[in-house]
Amino acid sequence: MTYIAKPKLHHPSLQVNKAGYTRRDYEGPVSTLCAGCGHDSISAAIIQACFNMDIEPHRVAKLSGIGCSSKAPTYFLGGSHGFNTVHGRMPSVLTGAAAANRELIYLGVSGDGDSASIGIGQFAHIMRRGVNMTYITMNNGVYGLTKGQFSATADQGSKSKKGVVNNDAPVDLVGLALQLGATFVARSFSGDKAQLVPLIEAALVHKGAAFIDVISPCVTFNNHAGSTKSYDYVREHNEAVNRIDFFVPGKEITTEYAPGTVQEVTQHDGSVLRLRKLHESYDASDRVAAMNHLQKHHAMGEIVTGLLFVDPNASDMHDHLNTVAKPLNTLGDDVLCPGAAMLEKINASLR
Repeated sequence: MTYIAKPKLHHPSLQVNKAGYTRRDYEGPVSTLCAGCGHDSISAAIIQACFNMDIEPHRVAKLSGIGCSSKAPTYFLGGSHGFNTVHGRMPSVLTGAAAANRELIYLGVSGDGDSASIGIGQFAHIMRRGVNMTYITMNNGVYGLTKGQFSATADQGSKSKKGVVNNDAPVDLVGLALQLGATFVARSFSGDKAQLVPLIEAALVHKGAAFIDVISPCVTFNNHAGSTKSYDYVREHNEAVNRIDFFVPGKEITTEYAPGTVQEVTQHDGSVLRLRKLHESYDASDRVAAMNHLQKHHAMGEIVTGLLFVDPNASDMHDHLNTVAKPLNTLGDDVLCPGAAMLEKINASLR
């Protein structure tokens, strides 16, 4: 289906954002994924987030590995930079690109097999290094390209479409991301666009390693009774830790209101934001509390969604390495090769 070109003609009344683009400009070719696939819903959320944030597509570099999820970048941001890597190796390619050119917005798209199985080692290192990127896992608990075997994230006790029971303990990528030092960690559901879009918006502007695990039901192999990653199961067991919204920073607007109440706040554009304080005891800035919260609700059979942890003062890989502000791929020979005298000085310091 990707060979079928979408019409270039846009309706004249289509909304245009501040960057001069319509929502259609953030799309890609027609999807070849199964009709109703949660991955397409995630692609639609990415498209909506980039449109809302007035992002110029050519400023985005999207990278993926192998799998149904890794086909998804074809279907959004057709005007951006793209790289489909080897199975499980997307993080290392993204790390190299981010090291060379820090001016692009990096978006890594992966799956539960790509990240939690063959690529789990690479997943660990990109999180601990604090690479400035948004990493989205489209998590359906199965290998959709190879007829629905359990993946490493399939819950223990869940059943396959053929009735086989999974006896292995699952890999929790959210828990791993928290332990490994990611500074923005969230989980969402492909069927909850109202929650997912602002999460993606916030992740895209976060400085550091931002990780979003999105439960994305496979309509062909994992959307049946007995699956813990089906549409019905997630809707019935979803425990949202917060209601969130995201808006571009401007002049500070402050307000005070009691927990459990609703407060209307007028924004810079005249729109009114209705805020409701929920879960007074939950603190998204406490990493240990986030891990405990995940385990507590997992034991209760609940899937925790929302912004689980964020460090507002996070640093990234370039801060850790103390690199220059100018992108490394723009540095000339005079800077990269300062001469024999400087080399001798460096060698002398190491003796």
